[in-house]
Amino acid sequence: MSSTPSIFIDGEAGTTGLQIRERLEGRRDVRVVSIDPDKRKDADERKRLLNSCDVAILCLPDEAAIEAVSLIENPDVKVIDASTAHRIAEGWVYGFAEMAKDQAERIADAKRVGNPGCYPQGLIATVRPLVEAGLIPATTPITLNAVSGYSGGGRKMIEDYEAAADPSPYMPYGLSLKHKHLPEMRAYAHLEEDVLFQPAVGAYAQGMLTFVPLQLWSLPGTPTAAQLHEVLATRYAGETFVTVAPFAAVDKLAELDPRGLNGTNAMRLHVFGNDAKRQAILVAVYDNLGKGASGAAVQNLNLMIGRDHAAGLAAAA
Repeated sequence: MSSTPSIFIDGEAGTTGLQIRERLEGRRDVRVVSIDPDKRKDADERKRLLNSCDVAILCLPDEAAIEAVSLIENPDVKVIDASTAHRIAEGWVYGFAEMAKDQAERIADAKRVGNPGCYPQGLIATVRPLVEAGLIPATTPITLNAVSGYSGGGRKMIEDYEAAADPSPYMPYGLSLKHKHLPEMRAYAHLEEDVLFQPAVGAYAQGMLTFVPLQLWSLPGTPTAAQLHEVLATRYAGETFVTVAPFAAVDKLAELDPRGLNGTNAMRLHVFGNDAKRQAILVAVYDNLGKGASGAAVQNLNLMIGRDHAAGLAAAA
């Protein structure tokens, strides 16, 4: 790899691609190469760029991402795929750097990285450490309720919301219960069954909240909310981007604004509970275009080219 690695964003005109390019602007330690607008449909030129760059970042639909990988013949080219296509594929490393203690190292050593989906990271960040600690059995039925800004739906949804005179303030979807994020949630949260996932879109551009409700009385040993918090606080102590808010008994909290960490690569976790009711709620706040997409991609890129993982990324609003 050259001292100034070349980066080709295949699909840079889309929402994720534009955000990645924005995060790389002004950096002198990387060189972004772009396809000539007149040659965007030129298969030979696209193949040439995919094989001549140091790192290819794919911001494409699943089928196009699979095709792009098939075009790469140069064994030295590293790939970050932002689509769903390779997130649980054999030979690919999952690009959630804080998921496990050695995950950042695995990403740094990888040739192929599947960038995580936006919603799964909140679920994985809150549930996986509790499964690993034995507080939540892998067989536990898990529910995830979440809301994202409309930018997560891509260009068409963005255009529709911004053109609407009175857009729906809260639009549930995924009611067929077969969302594309389910396989990675199950795999990386170490669960034996699919999550019951109920996503929604809010009438704001970007930002995300995820909620995992827990009936503590149904768990072995009936752990307390404070015990759940202690496990998460210990797990993420010292992390740059994933932090755990202090444990507090509150009825509402202004910090639970899905837009609160917009423009950053940060994720903040909260635990709320009621010991008398033996219930708890795990919450994650983050930018669906930051840690949920483009920020994560740049963090993975930094690791793969041997830079500080936080280069070009904001850790706080």
